[in-house]
Amino acid sequence: MNHKVKAAIIGSGNIGTDLMIKLMRHAKHLEMGAMIGVDPKSDGLARAKRLNVPTTADGIDGLLKLNAFEEIDVVFDATSAGAHRHHNEVLQRLGAQVIDLTPAAVGLVIPAINLEAENASNMNMVTCGGQATIPIVAAVSRVAKVHYAEIVASISSKSAGPGTRANIDEFTETTRAAIEKLGGAERGKAVIVLNPAEPPLMMRNTVFVLSELAEQAAIEASIAGMVARVQAYVPGYRLKQQVQFDIIPPAAPLNVPKLGPRHGLKTSVFLEVEGAAHYLPSYAGNLDIMTSAALACGDMMARRRIEAGIARGLKQTA
Repeated sequence: MNHKVKAAIIGSGNIGTDLMIKLMRHAKHLEMGAMIGVDPKSDGLARAKRLNVPTTADGIDGLLKLNAFEEIDVVFDATSAGAHRHHNEVLQRLGAQVIDLTPAAVGLVIPAINLEAENASNMNMVTCGGQATIPIVAAVSRVAKVHYAEIVASISSKSAGPGTRANIDEFTETTRAAIEKLGGAERGKAVIVLNPAEPPLMMRNTVFVLSELAEQAAIEASIAGMVARVQAYVPGYRLKQQVQFDIIPPAAPLNVPKLGPRHGLKTSVFLEVEGAAHYLPSYAGNLDIMTSAALACGDMMARRRIEAGIARGLKQTA
């Protein structure tokens, strides 16, 4: 028998709807239990209803009133950083496992780096740029000490919805913090670019890492291994070209903000993320990588609950 637990998604916009479709098609340990929104006319709620998923347009208050909530173990929050703080406070009191797709940064998780080691009751997916680039910083950190890492995430303006636009400040700060905490850099910086080009371009990411001198082949191998780890849950994740290296000599060091002069090895990595086009267009890799990472986290936490025998929404399927 296969065991599954039920999950709710708060946020019936593009991200929440894409996540619902991914969960229903690809989850190993999860089953859709409810879709929550605030706009009764949203396409996400309409699709959920057609798929016989319990819905409410009354936000988290509506979720708590649903009969289906009694069987919910995992809750994905695809709203905003501000709303998430309230949602998390309510859900933690009720013992739910929370997977946060907002930049609220309560508990930072990137599946390729720390999924198996993390056991927090609130798991935050950092940001789209963080999910795409921080694994590369971590890959370099596994070979050499990283002084500074700077990432630039360029996404199609069409794939940046109101939630993304309202959280730009949170994006840069959350991503910077995760570059240091999860990537292992002494100092980090994050930049996001909304590209209005037509036709829309796929998500592109640039990662610059300044580390101590190390064997370039070892760094390249570490990056290749990390790319494969990310591709396991985001198939459209790939390098755009070979990793580039530059020696920064002691006589001409780079001035790192708040650290001062640093020399060593500069590693430049160029990435592209193509979405799976489950609900969103393929150019929206920035959204796809978030929902894919969230599903990986939710599935793992559901498995842990099943193994520990604490899943209240447990369902057996042949």
